[in-house]
This record gives sequence, C-alpha cells and structure tokens, in this order.
Amino acid sequence: MAAAAALRELADDQLINQLGEAKRELFNLRFQFATGQLTNLARITQVKRDIARMNTVLREREIAAAEALVTEESS
Repeated sequence: MAAAAALRELADDQLINQLGEAKRELFNLRFQFATGQLTNLARITQVKRDIARMNTVLREREIAAAEALVTEESS
C-alpha cells in the first residue's frame, strides 16, 4: 500500500473504502492461511499495517475535527 502521507491526501470516503477493501483482503488471506493455500505469509503483516495506518489517519482527522469544534465554541 502507500505511506501515511499518501493516505492523508485521500478524501474520507476514499480512505474508508480502501480500509474496507484491506479488511476484506485480510479476511481472505487468513482464510487462505487456514486452508493451507497461502504462499506469501508476509502479506498478512503488510495488510495489517496498512489497516493500522488507515485507522491512524482516520483517528487523526477525528481529533482535528473535535479540536476545531472546541476552538470554535470557545471563541
């Protein structure tokens, strides 16, 4: 996937869509692993990290929005 900087450039809906795709891919990879069909075990780790990056960027945006709201209310 991409670095966090590239993820920050995406819109919220695009980021959420990519997160959903990554979660589906992780599910499929785990299923392949359980059935003995997975050949690239490192891909599971890569997808987990991509999911964590996406969740981090989404959380950063939530925090920034909440801080902006608090700042706006206190003015």
